[in-house]
Amino acid sequence: MQGRDLREQLAVFLARREREFVEFRRDLHRHPELAFAEHRTTQRIEERLTEAGLKPLRLPQGTGLICDIGADSGPTVALRADIDALPLNDEKDVPYRSTVPGAAHACGHDVHTTVVLAAGLFLAQQERAGALPGRVRLVFQPAEELPGGAREVINAGGLEGVDRIFALHCDPRLPVGQVGLRPGPITAACDQVLVRLSGPGGHTARPHLTADLVYALGKIVTELPAALSRRVDPRAGLSLVWGRISAGSAPNAIPDDGVVAGTVRCLDDAAWHAAPDLVKELLESVTAAYGVRVELDYRRGVPPTVNEPSSVEILRDACTRVLGPQAVVSTAQSLGGEDFAWYLESTPGAYARLGTHWAGSDRPMLDLHRGTFDVDEAAIGVGVQLMAATALTALRAERSGALEGTEVA
Repeated sequence: MQGRDLREQLAVFLARREREFVEFRRDLHRHPELAFAEHRTTQRIEERLTEAGLKPLRLPQGTGLICDIGADSGPTVALRADIDALPLNDEKDVPYRSTVPGAAHACGHDVHTTVVLAAGLFLAQQERAGALPGRVRLVFQPAEELPGGAREVINAGGLEGVDRIFALHCDPRLPVGQVGLRPGPITAACDQVLVRLSGPGGHTARPHLTADLVYALGKIVTELPAALSRRVDPRAGLSLVWGRISAGSAPNAIPDDGVVAGTVRCLDDAAWHAAPDLVKELLESVTAAYGVRVELDYRRGVPPTVNEPSSVEILRDACTRVLGPQAVVSTAQSLGGEDFAWYLESTPGAYARLGTHWAGSDRPMLDLHRGTFDVDEAAIGVGVQLMAATALTALRAERSGALEGTEVA
């Protein structure tokens, strides 16, 4: 199948079913589920795949699934989607607004899931026509936001036999029709930090007779990030940003405990490995003068996502074939974390950014991880074309042993 034939087949497929896929995305959006609780979402995906004659397998912990398309022999390429939502309220006024208090698809995982499902259905159609040159594994991963889902997939054998793996993520900074690509690091390492202080508590009139816990929290909030900036090479891009602080309930009482929590993000792998010990050292130094007890809960998250260059070229080739060369744009490395990084620790692959902003519109950018986040649903069809073409291009490249200038069969 040459590029033009593939474009035409995808166009026919989407003309018949794109409305169906938009409705599927909206159904997921109305019923978001948090990490490792994606039971309804998993069931909905499972139903669609089973209706198409496929045999999805649930992951051992009960949510998420894997589904192979094609023969067991030959190369295997995986397409990954994350299926969980975020623990925040949906603030949009749309018919498909979340019906679940405190949960919303504010990161686009409903779009990712729909794209990979639809691409899988197209590829199953190709397989029935004898036009799939290998096997495609669909990975519907739970708990990307926790994170932890990628390791569940790996521990369940989800990468066994996989030659390459690909994923995409909504990018509200790019207009619909554009795909952001970058060889090498594309996201950052991301860890979670929680600091708990405790002391005897007391009257705000007599701070010298107790431990001024709130003042110590303030010092941690301001001085710990500042100290880190002077102890780490600036090129590592290490950043500590707080997202939560809590202490006390009365204006004239010094509380006996308090917490501050945030994230450590880093562009450099070596600095990421050194960060826990450095944070502990500096935290003890900052709090030593205030007579408080300090506990640090430093939770490892994910390493940087590092795109393998030849896999990026496969994405570029596929995107050019079905969307045109103008669709490919360069994208910068982000300080956001992404547990797709764990797959790339052992398997070649790449991660693309899918433009979701309304092209030609003056609408404000609806950023990720906010209750107002939404997408131009035309991005679904773009994503389906990209992922289907990427799977076919990668399979042909693996079968031929060439990773550049390959034709889609």
